[in-house]
Amino acid sequence: MDINGKNIILTGASSGIGLDLLKKLTRFDCKILAVARTIEKVDFEHPNVTKYPCDISDPKKLDGLFDHALSQWGHIDIYIANAGFAYYEEIESPDWEHIEKIYKTNVFSSFYAAEKMKAINQGRPFRMVVTASAMSFLSLPGYSLYSSTKAAIRGFAAAYRYELEKEQKLQLVYPIATRTSFFKEAGSGTPVPWPSQEPEKVSDAIIRGIEKDKNSIFPSALFNSIRIMNGYVHFLYPVIAWMEAKKLYKWNAGKK
Repeated sequence: MDINGKNIILTGASSGIGLDLLKKLTRFDCKILAVARTIEKVDFEHPNVTKYPCDISDPKKLDGLFDHALSQWGHIDIYIANAGFAYYEEIESPDWEHIEKIYKTNVFSSFYAAEKMKAINQGRPFRMVVTASAMSFLSLPGYSLYSSTKAAIRGFAAAYRYELEKEQKLQLVYPIATRTSFFKEAGSGTPVPWPSQEPEKVSDAIIRGIEKDKNSIFPSALFNSIRIMNGYVHFLYPVIAWMEAKKLYKWNAGKK
């Protein structure tokens, strides 16, 4: 898909991958609605960018986001569901609200937005892009809930793509650990998993993926190679998980 001339909603635009992607999208002749829970954190100005505050975990506010975009543009061509967060933790007790909070942001909002894009476009071409994670393939200790949210997105997409019409795409992005404030927000002193990369590499891959209509976007060639090799040599994922488990035990011991 040619990004020029398109109307784009981008969530999670205030930092990391989202902020870098926002800046790079302004190189195209497109209109962008930059969305964040705290809109003051979107520290970027451009004539083609409009900022919009929204808590995407609230369906009524998400409806409001779509209504606002449609009132301004008439149609939405690309929705980039980049907003999300993680817990870094060793789960010690059952907590329904704790589970629900991460699923409402990471999972429910993406599913709902994908359904909205199909409903409002009525056969028109569109792109729904979701920032999933390498952890949707490789669940890591400390990220049990986060990994499960990303695996849920991958499972949804695998089936939902068959319900879309020609030129309607649901594209998933699978970054490895990205060196942003994401891990600081996951928990104090959170170690960054291996391997890791800079957000600029992810945003570049997203743009290429949209242009080339890729269903699956892998910003890290290293991880994609590991993923493919694990299909033949099944001990690779367990070895990486064991390495991350040692980090979790050390981190948890430091808290006590």
